[in-house]
Amino acid sequence: MYKIFCSFACYIFWATVSQAQYVKSSVPDTWKGFQRINFSIGDHKAYYVEPKEPLSGKPWVWRSSFPDWHTDMDSILLAKGFHIAYVSVDDQFGSPYAMQVWDRFYLYLTGMKGLASRPALEAVSRGGLYAYGWAKRNPDKVSCIYAEAPVCDIKSWPGGKGSGKGDSTEWKKLLIAMHWDEQQALTFRDNPVDNLEGLASFKVPVLHVIGQDDKIVPNTENTYVLTQRYIALGGPAAVYPVTDGPRQLEGHHFPIRKAREFADFIYRNSFPVNTSLSYKNYITIRGGLQNSFKLFTGKKEATVGFLGGSITHNPGWREKVSLYLSERFPETKFRFIEAAIPSLGSLAHSFRLQQDLLDSGKVDLMFLEAAVNDRGSGIDSVTELRALEGIVRHAKRSNPAMDIIMMSFADTYKTADYAKGKIPLEVFNHELVASHYNLPSINLAKEVADKIKEGEFSWDDDFKDIHPSPFGQELYFATIKSLFQDAFVTQENERNVKSSRPAALIPASFTKGRYYNIRNGKPDAKWTYVPNWKPADHLSTREGFVNVPMLVSEQPGASLVLPFRGTAVGMAIISGADAGIISYSIDKGQVKELDLYTEYSSWLHLPYYILFEGDLKRGSHTLTLTVLDKKNQNSKGNACRVVNFLVNDN
Repeated sequence: MYKIFCSFACYIFWATVSQAQYVKSSVPDTWKGFQRINFSIGDHKAYYVEPKEPLSGKPWVWRSSFPDWHTDMDSILLAKGFHIAYVSVDDQFGSPYAMQVWDRFYLYLTGMKGLASRPALEAVSRGGLYAYGWAKRNPDKVSCIYAEAPVCDIKSWPGGKGSGKGDSTEWKKLLIAMHWDEQQALTFRDNPVDNLEGLASFKVPVLHVIGQDDKIVPNTENTYVLTQRYIALGGPAAVYPVTDGPRQLEGHHFPIRKAREFADFIYRNSFPVNTSLSYKNYITIRGGLQNSFKLFTGKKEATVGFLGGSITHNPGWREKVSLYLSERFPETKFRFIEAAIPSLGSLAHSFRLQQDLLDSGKVDLMFLEAAVNDRGSGIDSVTELRALEGIVRHAKRSNPAMDIIMMSFADTYKTADYAKGKIPLEVFNHELVASHYNLPSINLAKEVADKIKEGEFSWDDDFKDIHPSPFGQELYFATIKSLFQDAFVTQENERNVKSSRPAALIPASFTKGRYYNIRNGKPDAKWTYVPNWKPADHLSTREGFVNVPMLVSEQPGASLVLPFRGTAVGMAIISGADAGIISYSIDKGQVKELDLYTEYSSWLHLPYYILFEGDLKRGSHTLTLTVLDKKNQNSKGNACRVVNFLVNDN
């Protein structure tokens, strides 16, 4: 991941002026016998050319560079009913700033002018940096890529660090545009040849037309590398070498004798226009993101926290969101906190929020994800609501201006519920809390279910798992990006929203949930305090639940007493292959039993959060816990390993 700082003028350009204000029209003219509409995106000249009879859905070609080079294909496509469009971002080499200009251009043409949501990209030479840069950020928004002698690696051109000649003048311009020194450029790891997984997962067709002996942009360092990697990832790609006719500029310029065939490549992959269910259907902005937006645009430091389970912890949408915010607001110094732990849901989040996120400092924007693991953990609806509301109220108490985005991710259970016409309970509860506190939310579970039903993709072939494939990660990010774009455009000139905290939705929510140190327990001699626990078996562990202090007993009859104050009490344990069965009581009341062995315990020391009671009277209480001499039939022992006790303070 990298961060680019452009000038303050560039920053103000995007951050404070709405799109409608930023597009300026000029007098139309003609281009190759068709009407051309000239306008500008800020200071950047742009245009689109209108066909005489547009095709249904308004497919279009987006030229990334050299718009007047080899235009025979454009003439053919205009005659067939395509629009042709171009925005000039000269000497930017596909920089993050250029990508922001492209985003504005795209939103204007698709939103204001109604052009198709998936343009075909045409890239000539250095235009490959622009086309692939934007396509990799937006693989869902590209019908196909046609490229002539495209630059696919800056080290090759303009760097000249391989077999190519390079261009020292353009190399210096690139360093300036990117705000890099030489070493940063050489270690850059997001060239067109890199990180093609998302684009390939969307099966975006690619056609490169090349000169067979190009000494300016050598094929062995550019086209051949990209297409080989792309095909290996499952992406459709073809290379057409031009071997006839005059070649100039050391093989970099060559004639296009197959314009009609190449135009047909674009036509076949762009028409009929395929429409997808809009991301907007699954986004509810409510109170929006005014507070964080104003902070992001005010050249301040900002902290973004990600609270969730493995879908948030694993690489993918979270990193894309972080990069997008860094590029969209380049004058803001972002701090991103990944406070996600696999296997954990809202109950765990409500008690670990303080230690794992809020203790790191003021958080300005928080993503909250729990719906998948809430289904897997089997917590009841009341507990889930208390946990979700507790997280929101606790977070808002730490920073009343914090913006929170609630997200419901997909799993096969939720997809099945939607197929039966049911709203999954976890989604209902997430939306209930989001609505009560006027928070933006994204229902990705319904989006996945709907798009599968509509035949846009399949779970088995494309999405593949609750831990999404590259395709799923791109889909998640695209929906989140759509929320950002809608919220930011709506709120660009809004003032901060004064924070208000409505009355609690449900009694005894875990608003003051926290970890309660295991040293507060009073164990008998059958317990051992292990300052740096690690497994003696071969089972996997989770970060944060290994090499940490634990209170451990593997002996039946072991007992402990925990005095505490609060309205809720529980414990965070790890449940491995030898997990036992315990009994517990509160204030010498009814004794209950609990099996600590889970369906995952045979292969994982699973972080397992247990709530003994969530609706106690305020005041002092005592928990008594005993390890029993019986065990699950699949368990190998009677172990109880406590990482933390859980308390919701009075």
